[in-house]
Amino acid sequence: MAPSAMNQWIGSLSDAQPVPYWLDDPGRPRPEPALTTSETCDLLVVGGGYSGLWTALIAKERDPQRDVVLVEGREVGWAASGRNGGFCAASLTHGLPNGLARWPDEIHKLQELGDRNLDEIEAAVARHSIDCDFERTGEIDVATEPYQARELREWHEETARQGLADGVEFLDADAVREHVNSPTFQAGLWDRRGVAMLNPAKLAWGLKRACVELGVRVYEHTPALTLKPYGPGMAVRTPYGGIRARRVALGTNIFPNLVRRVRSYTVPVYDYALMTEPLTAAQLDSIGWKNRQGLGDSANQFHYFRLSADNRILWGGYDAIYPYGGRVRAEYDDRPETYAKLAGHFFTCFPQLEGVRFSHAWGGAIDTCSRFSAFFGTAHQSKVAYAAGYTGLGVGATRFGAEVMLDLLAGERTELTELEMVRRKPLPFPPEPFAWTGIALTKWSLARADAQGGRRNLWLRTMDRLGLGFDS
Repeated sequence: MAPSAMNQWIGSLSDAQPVPYWLDDPGRPRPEPALTTSETCDLLVVGGGYSGLWTALIAKERDPQRDVVLVEGREVGWAASGRNGGFCAASLTHGLPNGLARWPDEIHKLQELGDRNLDEIEAAVARHSIDCDFERTGEIDVATEPYQARELREWHEETARQGLADGVEFLDADAVREHVNSPTFQAGLWDRRGVAMLNPAKLAWGLKRACVELGVRVYEHTPALTLKPYGPGMAVRTPYGGIRARRVALGTNIFPNLVRRVRSYTVPVYDYALMTEPLTAAQLDSIGWKNRQGLGDSANQFHYFRLSADNRILWGGYDAIYPYGGRVRAEYDDRPETYAKLAGHFFTCFPQLEGVRFSHAWGGAIDTCSRFSAFFGTAHQSKVAYAAGYTGLGVGATRFGAEVMLDLLAGERTELTELEMVRRKPLPFPPEPFAWTGIALTKWSLARADAQGGRRNLWLRTMDRLGLGFDS
C-alpha cells in the first residue's frame, strides 16, 4: 500500500464525527424521567436495549393486565442497540455453521424458530407503526480469496443435501459482481429472506414508544444497583428509589449482571464502524447494489457493510478488541487506529469510490460468549431470568431471548424452554491473565489463518474440538 494512497484514505476521515451515526439524529426522542419514588409491579425489566424492550412489549401483548416497569441506566438504545450495523438476522445461532456444529439434532427446529422470529419482528414493526427503514433484502456472504469461494460452494452443496439451503443461492464471481461491483469479490452466498436491514436506533425508539403506549412504565437514567429477595418477590434499588416486583427479567447483556455468577460467561469485544457521506447517483451506479442486500466477507477477521436509507455505506468489523480485564469504558468507544485501517480496507474493496468521505466513526461493546450465541437461565428460585451473550447478532435474536425469559419466568415447559440451546450454558471465560492471553492467541491465530488460505493451526483446532471461540 503506497504511503500517498494511505494518506489520502486517512484524509477521508478528517470530518468524521466520533459518534454513532444512528444516534446522531435530530428526531431522537426525549428520555423518560428517572425513577424518584418507590414502585411495585408484576414484572420488572432491567435494561433498555432490544433485550429489555422486546421483553416488556411481549409481556404486555401476552397479558395486557400485567403491570410492567422497565428501567434503563442511561437512555433507551444508547449502547449496542443504537451502535450496530442494523443487520436483523433470522439466525438464532450466530449463523448456520455455528448452529449445525453445536446443535445438529435441533438445527432444523432452530432454523424454523429463527424464521418465525424474523417474521414476528417484521409484523411487530408494522403493527406498531415503527418507522425504522425495515427492508427484507437478505444478505450476501462474499468470498475475497479463492479458498473462500471454494468453501462457500462446498458449504452450499452440503447444506442443500441436509435441506438447510432453502432460499440461499450460490453466486459465482460474475454473478456476485452483478449485485455489488467490487474487484475483490470472487463468489457469494445470497440468503434472500433470512436477513433484514433496518435503522437500529429507530427500532429501539419505536419499541420504547410501543411499550409506553401499551402501559409499560419506562424510567431512563435509572440504573439498577442491587437485586435482592423481598418477601414473595424481588427488590431492586436505584439511585433515587426502588422497585419491588414479583418477577424480574435482566436484559443488561455486556454490562455487569445483577446475578453475579453470570458475569464470567461474557466478555466485552469492541467493534468499530464507519459511515460515509451519502453517495451521489453516479457513485451508487458505479457499484451497483441494486437490491440493497447486507454484505459480509468470509474471512475470520471479517467486514460487514450495507446501505442506509439515504444511500450512505456503513463499513464495520475486522478489528475485535478485547480490553484487558474485560472492562466496559466509554474511552474504548473511539479508536482512530482502527478507523484508519477500516478506511484503507473500504477503498480496497471499492476503488471506484475514491474521494468519498466518512461522516461518522464509532465503536461499542459486544457481549461475547464462548459459543457465539445467547445463553439463558434463572436465579432466585426462578423469580429472575436472564439472557446474554448474543455476540453481535442480537438485533433479531433478542426478541427470541425475550420469549425465552418470559417462558422461564412463567415456569412453563414450552418448545423454547425444552431446547438444548436454552437448557445448556457455554463454558465460562477464565480469570485474568488467562482470558486475555487466550483471546490474544486466538486473534493472532485467526489472522494467521486468513493469511494462509484458511488453514487453522493447532490452537484453533483444539479450540474447535472444545467448542470454544472468540468472535464479534
